[in-house]
Amino acid sequence: MGKERDAVKIIPLGGLEEIGMNITAIEYQDSIIVIDCGLSFPDDDMLGIDLVIPDVTYLKENADKVKGLIVTHGHEDHIGAIPYVEKQINMPIYATKLTMGIIDYKLREHNLINNIKRKVCTYGQIINLGCFRVEFIRTNHSIADSAALAVYTPKGLIIHTGDFKVDYTPVFGGVIDLQRFAELGKKGVMLLMADSTNVERRGFTPSEKTLGTTFDHLFDENRDRRIIVATFASNVDRVQQIVNSAHKYGRKVFVEGRSMVNIMTIATELGYLKIPEGVLLGIDRINEYPGNKEVIITTGSQGENMAALSRIAANIHSKITIVPGDLVIFSSSPIPGNEKAVSKVINELEQKGAKVIYHDTHVSGHACEEEIKLIYTLTKPKYALPVHGEYKHLRKHMELAETMGIPKDRIMIMRTGDVLYVADDVFEIDGKVQAGEVLVDGLGVGDVGNIVLRDRQHLAENGIVVVAISIDKLSKEVLAGPDIVSRGFVYVREAEELIEQCKAVVEETMDIEKAKGYDDYNRLKNAIKEDLGEFLWNKTRRSPVVLPVISEVVI
Repeated sequence: MGKERDAVKIIPLGGLEEIGMNITAIEYQDSIIVIDCGLSFPDDDMLGIDLVIPDVTYLKENADKVKGLIVTHGHEDHIGAIPYVEKQINMPIYATKLTMGIIDYKLREHNLINNIKRKVCTYGQIINLGCFRVEFIRTNHSIADSAALAVYTPKGLIIHTGDFKVDYTPVFGGVIDLQRFAELGKKGVMLLMADSTNVERRGFTPSEKTLGTTFDHLFDENRDRRIIVATFASNVDRVQQIVNSAHKYGRKVFVEGRSMVNIMTIATELGYLKIPEGVLLGIDRINEYPGNKEVIITTGSQGENMAALSRIAANIHSKITIVPGDLVIFSSSPIPGNEKAVSKVINELEQKGAKVIYHDTHVSGHACEEEIKLIYTLTKPKYALPVHGEYKHLRKHMELAETMGIPKDRIMIMRTGDVLYVADDVFEIDGKVQAGEVLVDGLGVGDVGNIVLRDRQHLAENGIVVVAISIDKLSKEVLAGPDIVSRGFVYVREAEELIEQCKAVVEETMDIEKAKGYDDYNRLKNAIKEDLGEFLWNKTRRSPVVLPVISEVVI
């Protein structure tokens, strides 16, 4: 870590150079506040991994300074890691009503609901956390109750936009509070941390409400088809518009996908989703109505393997089967990296006779170039720190900030773990803290690292050959084996000759080692690995994992 100076420290522990896993610490002297605590989903090479969460070692080391976690909105990439991190550092949580409703559900799942202080905040409310004061500002996004944060620090005002867009006609709630951004701009903003996701797109992001008309047209044109709509579970406003169109055209709505059911339940209980009486039915009643009177809202718009739509497309769903003529609407755009999985699901659906629509049925929840410029114009920040995006987005955002009149030396692109010092006369990165990815596999958190992943990759690519041998403890004579068992390498019944040759190689290695006197079975195992590995490479040009298992037997 670099030398200390009288400045606020901004420490991103995730969310930079990637879409997802957003978490940022802001620190001054003995106070730290944390903004968001999200997860990301595993890359293709993270075999068997369920989730990726941030490494919060720095927060654990400074737990006595951490005053609270402030959450901007209820998407997984901003709240998904909360239960895992709260088990390590018990932080009070501050969030708006719907966001807290979704967080509460997660905490209940992890049996943490009674251990953690939680406070529901309203727009305009200011909370005091150590030496910081934090104000919630209304914004628009693809989930209701999204907020930007004004963080009042002893060194100046920081504005964090969260994920936002400027939507003058939102489906639920009010319009983004541009007036408050302007008022804060007049007072003087030291640093603006703004969303970069859509910075490469010109113009403005269309209003969520425009999709209501799109759905109405699609429902009108396809009155004789069953309609299936796949979207993000958390996009409550989108679900509302699908329900509105279904009701208008006399259809019953069925919901499939655990996360979709959960969020719709929470949003309905809290009053963010209004479903007319008798429109929403349980999936068990799907066979009571003809297809042209049904709408199925489902998860799986990103082609996720076990999501409802993927199971429907692969014909392995217990209650829903695609019939020729079904209309499937993808109401989302693929997250970078998911294009291949989405394309696979679309192909499977079309092969089964479904008509698939995946263009012009989605609007983004993120600001395009002109909206980002608007926020810069209103807030007039001294310094700019692009957040939320891959490196190319952050770079483009940097160029945009320059066109808005901010000098190049007052704009910073950070990497996860960097420490940025900010004050009226200070703006520099100095030092790094431990940060990175922690892999979650089942109930194991952090017990799968690079070495285990490398082994999984090796096993996936080349398979495994197990050599089983039983040896008399006293005489050191071989009582049984070597037996060769192979998984994912060759089909044993069709490779009997190769297996026999493997046995011969192992027997020869054992004879050589026995002559040396093998008290140390580790040396014998290593010799078998080496010799058999070399033989198999020469014979097959493949390198399976060779696993010798030696059992000592007392007769």
